[in-house]
Amino acid sequence: MKAQIIQIGNSQGIRIPKMMLEESGISGEVELQATPDGILIRNISKPRSNWDAIFKTFEEIDEDLTPDANSATAFDKKEWQW
Repeated sequence: MKAQIIQIGNSQGIRIPKMMLEESGISGEVELQATPDGILIRNISKPRSNWDAIFKTFEEIDEDLTPDANSATAFDKKEWQW
């Protein structure tokens, strides 16, 4: 797909068709990276962005992640004196 670089205020930009944005899943703030072939545009990965969903899952299954005494290894039993 071809696009034209256009003047936007004191900068230049490119219009990305809605269909292409929807297909790529890009939205909001993005990261730009210069490559030998051009400019790479990608979503910014936000560390811990999915933690809320993970914690909610644990809440729903009411799973306690503390170690079970029956699952202790020989090292655990010797070093941590279960």
